Amino acid sequence: MTRTLEPSSTDPFFPEIESVRFAGPDTDDPLAYRYYDADRIVLGRSMRDHLRFAVCYWHSFCWPGDDVFGEGVFARPWHGAGDPLAQAERKLEVAFEFFSKIGAPFYTFHDRDLAPEGASLAEGHENLAHMLDRAEAAMDRTGVGLLWSTANLFGHPRYAAGAATNPDPDVFACAALQVRDALEAAHRLGGANYVLWGGREGYDTLLNTDLARENRQLGRFMNLVVEHKHKIGFEGAILIEPKPMEPTKHQYDFDAAAVHAFLQEHGLENEIRLNIEVNHATLAGHSFQHEIAYAAAHGLLGSLDINRGDPQLGWDTDQFPNSLEEVSLAWYALLQAGGLGSGGFNFDAKLRRQSVEPVDLFHAHVGGVDILARGLLVAAAMIEDGAIAEHVEQRYAAWGGDLGRSILAGDTDLAALADLALDRKLDPKPVSGRQEALENRINRYR
Repeated sequence: MTRTLEPSSTDPFFPEIESVRFAGPDTDDPLAYRYYDADRIVLGRSMRDHLRFAVCYWHSFCWPGDDVFGEGVFARPWHGAGDPLAQAERKLEVAFEFFSKIGAPFYTFHDRDLAPEGASLAEGHENLAHMLDRAEAAMDRTGVGLLWSTANLFGHPRYAAGAATNPDPDVFACAALQVRDALEAAHRLGGANYVLWGGREGYDTLLNTDLARENRQLGRFMNLVVEHKHKIGFEGAILIEPKPMEPTKHQYDFDAAAVHAFLQEHGLENEIRLNIEVNHATLAGHSFQHEIAYAAAHGLLGSLDINRGDPQLGWDTDQFPNSLEEVSLAWYALLQAGGLGSGGFNFDAKLRRQSVEPVDLFHAHVGGVDILARGLLVAAAMIEDGAIAEHVEQRYAAWGGDLGRSILAGDTDLAALADLALDRKLDPKPVSGRQEALENRINRYR
């Protein structure tokens, strides 16, 4: 039964904090942007259009500050006892107050972040419908858009053995309900994308797993999602988010290359792109720059989650970005690919557990936005200078000659190439890659 609640309090949760403004690199104000000037034009586009940054609902407003060794430490009015739907309404008001005050153009959410699970699938479905009314009104009031939505197919006990890859088709159907509702929510709210993260689509041991069967199930599920996208006329991109492990020992969406192979196998390479996360890239043994470059090279670049890990810890710590080098190199790969299109930078990051004050949310996001803006300026300088791109072009210049063109055009075969090497007495000498010189040059742009 749908419940009708009295409107929640509209008193501001952050009354002492004004809107975060650009104040320039010389400011001492910790709650002002030093580098993010939304209207500044960089390489022909405003910073606002380059960054398209989003605040994630789950870590910022749903996570109570707990971990596997301790209970929640964040004293938030919408956490704890009380009517779950009323708490969800209050949480929504606080979230949009925050989005507006930091100037976030977008936000992201899981279905169960926005609306409580409820005691049944039907109640969860009704709760989401109720909260979508509230979210739509808040978006109209503030102008904040939806970068993407997704469904939580990992939290409920029914998904302990996966969602689409579960041994029980009843669970598959439950997952289909949640994804249908979350995808239709993205459509209704004008979302730019829809993300699929296979939180438990993987295995802990092959002793109880039929890997080939689960691959087929997952492929069928993804095709169903794409079919429904076209059926309802959703124009946003469908994205898969790679992650190698955690919570499962091995997840099927291990990295960009693994997802690429999966999409090709199931005929989805022209339908689904990638949402790449910093910490997921490093857990897979890659750099963030590598995963972006791979996705761009294969036409799969969709959107980005900008949360880092800690090199001394082997799990997904979801920390806010702070490395200028890491962000600048990622930007360089991104700018070379022409930008993100419908994607953006989602702060899928959470406060450290000891950062208990609500104002810490502002410090974290202001710093994250500023490091993105500063990295953009560094990468733009690299693009405008052109020295690195010129070096790469010269390094491969011989492939533009007669031999290189004939090889790539298929005008020769292996035996002919072998004979050519003997007849011409080829004896090519190594040429320096100049890695150290290039790394030194990058440091100049700071």
